[in-house]
Amino acid sequence: MTRRQSKRLGRVGGIGLLLLAAVAWADLPASAVASSAPDEGNPRVEGALLVDVTQVKPGDTFRAGVRFRLDPGWHIYWKNPGDSGLETEVAWDTPGSTVGPLKWPFPDTFRTPDGFITTYGYDDEAILVADVKAAEGATTGALTLSAAVEALVCEVHCIPAELVLTRSVPLGPETLRDAETAAVLDAEVAKVPRPVADSGHAVSVALDAPSLTAGQAFTGALTLARTGGAAVPAVEGDFFVAERIPGVARLDLTADGPGRFKLKGKAEPDLQATAPGLTGVLRLGTAATGYQYLEVTAPLAPMVAAANAAAPAVVKPPSVKDSIAAVKPVGAAVAPRAEESSVGLGLALVFAFFGGALLNLMPCVFPVLALKAYGFTRMVQQEQGRVGAHAAAYAGGIIGTMLLLAGGVLAVRAGGASVGWGFQFQEPLFVAGVCAVLVAFALNLFGVFNVGLDGTALAGKVDQSHGLMHSAGEGVLAVVLATPCSAPLLGTAVGFAFAAGPATVLAVFTALGLGLALPFCVLVLVPGLAKKLPKPGAWMERFKQVLGFALLATTVWLVWVMGGLAGVDGMARLLAFLVAVGLVTWLYGQGQAQDGVRKLATVGVAAAVLVASGLLTLRFEEQGPAAAPRTGSTMALAQPWDDAAVQAALAAGQPVFIDFTADWCLTCKFNERTVLSTDEVRDAFLQHRVAFFVADWTRRDARITAKLAEHGRAGVPMYLVLSPGAPDKPEVLSELLTTGLVADAVKRAADCAPSKLGGPNVLCAAGFPSH
Repeated sequence: MTRRQSKRLGRVGGIGLLLLAAVAWADLPASAVASSAPDEGNPRVEGALLVDVTQVKPGDTFRAGVRFRLDPGWHIYWKNPGDSGLETEVAWDTPGSTVGPLKWPFPDTFRTPDGFITTYGYDDEAILVADVKAAEGATTGALTLSAAVEALVCEVHCIPAELVLTRSVPLGPETLRDAETAAVLDAEVAKVPRPVADSGHAVSVALDAPSLTAGQAFTGALTLARTGGAAVPAVEGDFFVAERIPGVARLDLTADGPGRFKLKGKAEPDLQATAPGLTGVLRLGTAATGYQYLEVTAPLAPMVAAANAAAPAVVKPPSVKDSIAAVKPVGAAVAPRAEESSVGLGLALVFAFFGGALLNLMPCVFPVLALKAYGFTRMVQQEQGRVGAHAAAYAGGIIGTMLLLAGGVLAVRAGGASVGWGFQFQEPLFVAGVCAVLVAFALNLFGVFNVGLDGTALAGKVDQSHGLMHSAGEGVLAVVLATPCSAPLLGTAVGFAFAAGPATVLAVFTALGLGLALPFCVLVLVPGLAKKLPKPGAWMERFKQVLGFALLATTVWLVWVMGGLAGVDGMARLLAFLVAVGLVTWLYGQGQAQDGVRKLATVGVAAAVLVASGLLTLRFEEQGPAAAPRTGSTMALAQPWDDAAVQAALAAGQPVFIDFTADWCLTCKFNERTVLSTDEVRDAFLQHRVAFFVADWTRRDARITAKLAEHGRAGVPMYLVLSPGAPDKPEVLSELLTTGLVADAVKRAADCAPSKLGGPNVLCAAGFPSH
């Protein structure tokens, strides 16, 4: 069956194709046929192990082939898959026998609709053939032949396929050929390119430049001549496919007359001093005249030049750590000094205040914000002074916690270590503690226990005292939950503070706390505003319980964060501890209804359960630096951040987008889901050939901390866009992204690429704006 017939018959659908294959291969043993790559219950590829003999004599050679049949529209990959995909691999297991290399037929070429990605492989049907020399020795019995196949089967999406094909070949005094199978294999081997020297042709390559230059494009000409002076057949379609050539990123041929071809390629940035050779497969002829397949091999250049003054230099931004290594210990991440920053102290304090206010709109702080709104509504009928006292307590809790956090930053920094905004969420024990507090708060809202109400004669004073402490505690919780979030203006202010002296750190964190407390300070400062809150009623009790579920939802997120820090085992240990916390709060609530010795005994048991469960469960082992799987059409293009890889991409003329993120950063996840994973951003990245890197700061990483500090930031998210035309002037995007913002930024970076400009450009030289 020809490929064209296979395509025509394949239109009946995947199930019909598999039924047809079952009929055609009915005489094969069951172990020699397998299917894989299931998609919606339908396997997209079927494989069979063919041999061209029915009996083989020990020591003789026969042929074996792995035959692939694919559903319409699906394909597998050639030995050089191209811009995407994976090479199809066949591992042979033939005890005592020897298997030669696979013979690859000339591949088809597949392109995305925009032409940006080109891959090579086979659709409908293909056979990979190899020669097998039967083991010497016994003349009776059977030879066992097994092939383990790994392939990537793709349409719009890709599915890994694994096939294990096994069959036995009888041994005998002579080799008996299977004429039908031999004809099938002969037809496929006829499409395997032959070396030029064996085909009566000669090939030569002449480059337009005397040498290749690392990271630079090159052009030239390839000439093909037939011995005896006969004309070289014409070519059509995708007639040339290059193999993997070390040191060469891409190589293409275009026809320039009979036997003449224009050559165009690009050298890799890490091109070695040894000249690479052109290796590829060439198809001569047309569908009307028939095809001839050649394997072309020729040297590209007699020498290779390193990147020099003739090529645009790739300027690597100076490392802050390197520039001050004389005065700081190696490994300490140091930010630029505050006095060198374009942000002054006054502006930093303004940014901190409004950045703190904007944090109230972030999902991290919302549960506490709702709790506080509930509390103010409950007190709306009371005197203004009491409302003011609670607002002051809430603000005091926020500012006090901010100052404690600032003191912790200064202490850690004094020890030579590097920290950033939200750094405490890199500690599993801290995450566990916050989860325990959230669960306890939620159970309090559900009425499992009460805070400060014991029904004694001092109820009024105790209620007032504990009420203010409760408001202060809510302020503490607001700070704790705010640190995984970022907001516009916040990154600049905190980055400035982390690079400055102790007094500036304390001042900026105080301004940040005042901004975070702003909504409830406004309730006190604006006359009559508190009276506009809804009147208390029965609805408040139900609303309070709904807020408990909001706190539990925040706990679920933190349990997920723990999974990134300590793996599945860490999540299980944390969940066990939270169950114990629930038991402890219930015991405490039971004790509140008791008196005397019973109350003390119940509280003692609760404390013992809490301590014992903590000692047993809160033992976390930090995970290795494994990259978390990322979803989304654009996120699938991402690769782990590495400064050397970034420089290589820039040297290759690609714009670069770097996403500095963390699993515990809700702002990061919001941007990832609503902007970076959209088709609009993906299309922009593909159109402009953007190299997309993800710097994951979920766990401690001194390299990422140093890079954040280098750009005046103390935490994530941070988004950098670098242009190959101005690699030392990156554009720093806003903490809150939009699709238009990202698309415009990568377009600006691409427009500054040297390959487009052909020389220096004043716009690129001026750098990019900082958002």
